[in-house]
Amino acid sequence: MTLTVAVLGLGEAGGAIARDLVEAGAVVRAYDPAVPAAAGMVPCADEADAATDADLVLSVNSATAAAEALRTGAATARVWADLNTGSPGLKRRLSELAGERGVAFADVAIMAPVPGRGLRTPMLATGPAATRVAGLLNPLGARVDTMAGPPGLAAERKLLRSVFFKGLAAAVVEALAAGRAAGCEEWLRANITEELTRAGESTVDRLVTGTHQHAVRRADEMAAATDMLTELGVAPTITSATRDFLTRLANPD
Repeated sequence: MTLTVAVLGLGEAGGAIARDLVEAGAVVRAYDPAVPAAAGMVPCADEADAATDADLVLSVNSATAAAEALRTGAATARVWADLNTGSPGLKRRLSELAGERGVAFADVAIMAPVPGRGLRTPMLATGPAATRVAGLLNPLGARVDTMAGPPGLAAERKLLRSVFFKGLAAAVVEALAAGRAAGCEEWLRANITEELTRAGESTVDRLVTGTHQHAVRRADEMAAATDMLTELGVAPTITSATRDFLTRLANPD
């Protein structure tokens, strides 16, 4: 039996997943108000049209559009998988909306960048329809793992990782901008690369222990770093936030 999948949102992630689904032999009913359906997809007028006769709906638009997409598409949907990066609270609200309309719901978190991976991007699903979604997509080449529990747990795992990875990326970008302004960007880039390459199993424990143990001294150090970036003409967004965080650790009361 040929699987019919509605894909709502044909941006970077949704477009790549939709194209891979077509290549895997699925019928893809596609809708995006701003991006036309690619060759091999069935263009649809709206979310309800796309969900008509679909075995599965993949909502890959945006967290801000997720609720309205569900309200519009639920009338004709059977199984709804929300792949948007939203808060756990949003995923729980979406699940409630789906339940009120008799639609099976899964919170699906995309756990790695989609470009270059497409449908094979690692995903984590929770919620009532998690196992069903994995069972439909994995035979087509997807990598959907499931975790027992209510909607929101997958989103929680993804966002917890984001606190670290996106925060790290922001710190690196800000540091290199400061290095560029100071005329030593390549030296700093090599230093950062060396530190990341050298990281091992003990790195997290060392970072956590050292941060608490030396919060007072490090708060002063980051205050000086904040002043330096300001003098260099670089906005100290991450640096000043780190200073404030360390200050709170040093003065918990």
